[in-house]
Amino acid sequence: MDLMLIGLRLIHILGGVFWAGALIFMATFLFPSVNDAGPDGGKVIAALQRRGFLNVMPAIAILTVLSGVALFWKLSAGFQNAWMKSPTGTTLTIGAVAALAALGIGLSILRPRALRVSALMQELATAPAGADRDAKMATVQTLRASTMAAGRWIATFLAIATVCMAVARYI
Repeated sequence: MDLMLIGLRLIHILGGVFWAGALIFMATFLFPSVNDAGPDGGKVIAALQRRGFLNVMPAIAILTVLSGVALFWKLSAGFQNAWMKSPTGTTLTIGAVAALAALGIGLSILRPRALRVSALMQELATAPAGADRDAKMATVQTLRASTMAAGRWIATFLAIATVCMAVARYI
């Protein structure tokens, strides 16, 4: 029994389920609902941030990717070219690339913009009516729209990765 392999698989599968599930839920239900709530939607994002969601998600995503790389290396006997070109290797590579794309978008676009929206919403809570408040609200709306788009892309890439991981051994 290879306890290291079991541990890596547990981290990869549980992390992947959480990461993909959370992002698919967010892209499909949470972001549109937050957007529909208008200014009050910022309270939801702020509550998620207070609970550490915007820090936990990247950590889980990174652990999922790192454990996946280790599993991929072991399964492919060191990324051997012949195995990588096999149907299973190709399918897992597609899934890995999709997961890496999701991670990149999450770290470079979604998280920073969600943090910025949260900060702006805190400022808006005490800002007096006027041009400055209206400008900040317009910025929030723009950031929300791009965050929602990034979330949809991440959810799509994670769905692709999940499907590839689920079927690779049967191809």
